[in-house]
Amino acid sequence: MSVIYLLISVSIFVAICFFIAFIIAVKSGQYDDDYTPSVRILFDDETKINSQNNNSPIEEKQV
Repeated sequence: MSVIYLLISVSIFVAICFFIAFIIAVKSGQYDDDYTPSVRILFDDETKINSQNNNSPIEEKQV
């Protein structure tokens, strides 16, 4: 029975260590996405024709 208490306490300690490492990585900017905004301009936006008020079609960009 004492082995179970030991394993549970060790697993909680390891989980806390991984959580602290994750928090440090997030605060240091490890998960910031610097690549996607720079290549987003290269992709074409889809356009649709909107002719609600007048007869001339107006293009609207979809986001």
